[in-house]
Amino acid sequence: MYDSVDVAKAAIRLAVTGSRQSEEQMIEMLREKDIRSAAMDIGGDMINSIHIVIERAITISRKNGVTKENHVQDGAIAGAAREAISQIAQKALGLNGGGKIAICRHKEHLSVCIFMSIGLLYLNDVVIGLGHRSLPSD
Repeated sequence: MYDSVDVAKAAIRLAVTGSRQSEEQMIEMLREKDIRSAAMDIGGDMINSIHIVIERAITISRKNGVTKENHVQDGAIAGAAREAISQIAQKALGLNGGGKIAICRHKEHLSVCIFMSIGLLYLNDVVIGLGHRSLPSD
């Protein structure tokens, strides 16, 4: 049995994977531990694409079986993604970024992590945002 801290750690570890292969290996390892997960690369102007990031989080969550299509679960994903974005928004203002969004869930615990490099040309800063929500277990 895992708690909210364990699920948050899993989301962080998944968000910082360096390649698609390591991401897939991490997702499989988490599945074996009964932690459902999904990840997707994101990038661009973060402030102007907040709605796109939230929509993609909901979409990949449904597609990978982390959540089902209903307003309670979609709302939990949207809320956790919005929280993660709010933690990186100040540094992202006016700049482009590239990184990954990762979603992990075990029973009622749901975490969304965004890990990005944000900057201009080669002058980059690294940011991480993490959101958590509770859902009824499936």
